[in-house]
Amino acid sequence: MEWSDDAIVLSVRPHGESGAILEALTRSHGRHLGLVRGGASRSRKPTLQPGNGVRLVWRARLSEHLGNFTAELDRARAGELMVGREALIGLNAFTAVASAALPERTPHESVFEAGNILLDAMVEDGLAHWGALFVSWEAGLLEALGFGLDLSQCAATGSTENLRYVSPKSGRAVSAEAGAPYAPKLFKLPAFLLGSQNSDVNAADIAAGLAMTGHFLLERVLRPNGKDIPPARLRLDALAAHEVGESR
Repeated sequence: MEWSDDAIVLSVRPHGESGAILEALTRSHGRHLGLVRGGASRSRKPTLQPGNGVRLVWRARLSEHLGNFTAELDRARAGELMVGREALIGLNAFTAVASAALPERTPHESVFEAGNILLDAMVEDGLAHWGALFVSWEAGLLEALGFGLDLSQCAATGSTENLRYVSPKSGRAVSAEAGAPYAPKLFKLPAFLLGSQNSDVNAADIAAGLAMTGHFLLERVLRPNGKDIPPARLRLDALAAHEVGESR
């Protein structure tokens, strides 16, 4: 069996004397693992860095086998992502969440496409630039896995106006009026998730969005499968909280 696909490198671990097990998020074959022969060599290492875009060819005798990858570099961004502290935190959070949340070999093309956009944004600037994209990527991940948030109307009144909160239980939006008495128990709904073009994204919006999507990833995806929020994702939360403090 054989296929080729575009992919983002998520992780690489040594295998044997010179091989490596590559974990990649592919466009059409989901999160997929394979053996790269000679993957630990000095010539191959620069290609097999987390965050890089690669063109993969996978071969195996049977579909259930681990199989072998050959990888050709397509988008070299790992070096730039690892230079800046914020970008490195974002990269590590992205790869950790994708690895923990996505089932193996289940295609989610929208998650892959949005991931490419997110990583390119991380190369360009800091958290203020790409934080909202990270929240949107996680919201899209939840949607792809069947646990999407319902932000179309207020869960209590049916109104589509002035949506300000999200229920931590139902994942549905709540209007400012209906949610006011329960505000401390609800998540703040960042305007950027509603597609608002009239408000600037600030540090508090990003932190609130990360808290919300992190909660639903944990409760609906990770915990039911015996997993916890990856430490790398918690470091992103800490970075966002620090940015809120700095902005005050």
